[in-house]
Amino acid sequence: MKIRIATRKSALALWQAEHVAALLAALPEIEDVELVPLSTRGDEILDRSLQKIGGKGLFIKELEVAMQAGEADIAVHSMKDVPAEMPAGFCLAAMLERANHADALVSPHGAQLSDLAQGALVGSSSLRRQAQLKMMRPDLRIEPLRGNVNTRLAKLDNGDYDAIILAAAGLERLRFDDRISQVFAPEAMLPAAAQGVVGIECLENATKLRKVLAQLNHARSVQTTLAERAIARVLQASCQSPVAAYAVIDGDALTVTALVAMPDGSRSIRDSVSGKAADAETLGEALAGRLLDRGAAELLEAAGATHA
Repeated sequence: MKIRIATRKSALALWQAEHVAALLAALPEIEDVELVPLSTRGDEILDRSLQKIGGKGLFIKELEVAMQAGEADIAVHSMKDVPAEMPAGFCLAAMLERANHADALVSPHGAQLSDLAQGALVGSSSLRRQAQLKMMRPDLRIEPLRGNVNTRLAKLDNGDYDAIILAAAGLERLRFDDRISQVFAPEAMLPAAAQGVVGIECLENATKLRKVLAQLNHARSVQTTLAERAIARVLQASCQSPVAAYAVIDGDALTVTALVAMPDGSRSIRDSVSGKAADAETLGEALAGRLLDRGAAELLEAAGATHA
């Protein structure tokens, strides 16, 4: 079997695609793996926020079109960029073992968040990160930051920001570990649902291909991802909503924690539930229900109205 992988052209996307290609090449059924690099609207439009141009789904639409047209067999994504509701005809066939889930502060000379000057300018386009930064440091100014990892680091080095926030997994995959000044514990900053997980998407009716891809599944990462994505789905939150979710497994037990907040950090709702890891998706749905009972929908509506 030959597999063609649709991928974005950024360094991180290519790293992820090549990583999956290497795993596939090791399978006995696979004769050849080819990368099909594509440009997406999300990569091309850098002068506007993702909220204004349609959310992170813009990073995967062109890859799905390529699969529909028969130009590619699978697409490789950062799972945090994949909308909670999959489009008709597509499925997530495999999820790899989760890398670092955390968010990381990158600043000159290794300064920690507490070291930043009063009113320091921090770059982040994520309302989730913005809300939690504001909860820790209300004095900070948060400005949008778009582009791939290298572009964002270059903007920091150019003095455009006093610090920036990026996913630790992306920095580690591209060997920028030495740029990390501080890694945030979940108690301080909950990650996006499925942050650090690489997912493989294909057409739903590709039965033979799905069976091959399933061999790459990492069971525990599948369970934590199902729990976290269930929260976003029930809350009808987009990848850009100020919603965070993080699940951990200990033995057969899973604990999932979630947060909904106003982007300015002025109001937030945080809650956790625990249960059997086998019931991961149900646990996520239950936690989302508790958040809704505590006013999460009103908070998200207010956040949307404020940041339309």
